[in-house]
Amino acid sequence: MFHMFHPADLLMIPAMIFALWAQARVRHAYGKYSQIATRSGMTGADVAAVILENAGVRNVSLGMVPGEMTDHYDPAAKRVNLSQGVGAGASIAALGIAAHEVGHAIQDAQGYAPMKLRHFMYPVSSIGSTLAFPLIFAGLIFSDSGFGFLLQLGIYLFSAAVAFTIVTLPVEFDASRRAVKALAAGGYLTDDEMLGVRKVLGAAAMTYVAAAAAAVLNLLRILIIARGRD
Repeated sequence: MFHMFHPADLLMIPAMIFALWAQARVRHAYGKYSQIATRSGMTGADVAAVILENAGVRNVSLGMVPGEMTDHYDPAAKRVNLSQGVGAGASIAALGIAAHEVGHAIQDAQGYAPMKLRHFMYPVSSIGSTLAFPLIFAGLIFSDSGFGFLLQLGIYLFSAAVAFTIVTLPVEFDASRRAVKALAAGGYLTDDEMLGVRKVLGAAAMTYVAAAAAAVLNLLRILIIARGRD
């Protein structure tokens, strides 16, 4: 018989707490340092353009996207997309986030191995994120009707999605490292302002750690449930 609750579900409680803490931390850091203007007066877009130029990356464009904390690098379009508050903003948070996204563009230009692996894994991971749980759910319900293979297929697909979240970690950490290095080398920020950048990027990194931890614990939960039905 299929039960809606399993003791292994308790594994998700610490994952949820960690995720909520990470989200609260990044919003607090962004909220604080987005209100503190830098002494240089440079905007996120200004700094992004200079860092790209200094790195010799000239095939990447800069653009604006709506929303808050929607900044990202699009490797297909070779475009660094900055939210209005970051691209047009001259705050500590704006410069840190802009430099981080440029870090991804530089990774792409230099063929950074973890980023290439992440790009290669994305299609399977995307399919896994979409289909894994319907297949797992169907496999659990209809396991006695000869459809238990759906459970295994769902686990394989979800494992690919979990692997993607893990591979994302070095990509994000390295982009932040590149951002801090570029900002420090360019002299765009004072030492106190650099401390704020590190806090913003460190808080953002924790959201990826929380996502990876939640994914791993969720996979472990599913494996425990599946094993109990053998």
